[in-house]
Amino acid sequence: MKTTSSLLITALICGSAFGAKFTETFGVDKADLASTGSNRFFVLMPGFQTTFEGEEGGKQTVLTITVLNEIKMVDGVETRVVEEREVAEGQLAEVSRNYFAISRITGDVYYFGEDSETYKNGKVSGVEGSWLSGVNGAHFGLAMPATPLLGARYYQEMAPKVAMDRAEVTSLEEKFETPAGRFEHCLKTEETSAVEVGKELKLYSPGVGLILDGDLKLTKVVRGGN
Repeated sequence: MKTTSSLLITALICGSAFGAKFTETFGVDKADLASTGSNRFFVLMPGFQTTFEGEEGGKQTVLTITVLNEIKMVDGVETRVVEEREVAEGQLAEVSRNYFAISRITGDVYYFGEDSETYKNGKVSGVEGSWLSGVNGAHFGLAMPATPLLGARYYQEMAPKVAMDRAEVTSLEEKFETPAGRFEHCLKTEETSAVEVGKELKLYSPGVGLILDGDLKLTKVVRGGN
């Protein structure tokens, strides 16, 4: 009988081998998931914070991602709340609370949804993109495998007609420099969506996680936590 880890690896290999299919479901026992932990490219420890800066949509943007000391039950799983706060030209543009859990067995990190709010003139103007695993046919996706495989393709979000982001691993040995430092042995992914057009490149560094998010580069890392 295959273990959860070997099932996931097999699924990812098969998904990439045929060039078109993205893995949609993952052989994971929810009882094995925890709200705290980390793998090589994803830190899920309270207090860990990263800041990104750059020009996005013609506006100078600052994105701050913070692993909060908060949990939320989603689809029967205790998930960790990770806040993303985006400020454009000095004005709050978006705040999203994202929900993640990590496998105690494999170290794979799964994404269980988000509550997203966009802002205009200091007030909430929309909640597009919000979804929760177990609600309206949505189910969790794979945020970051503990052992990424070159060419692997997988869905990060599985919320029909709302959020269907997916990633393909395109490199495992990238080098990149940001205002926060020079990074090596980085993971590169190309993200697309089944419900939107366009693509976005992301880079992840060992021990840090995300260092490049589209046009936004890492400028600061705060390692806090328990």
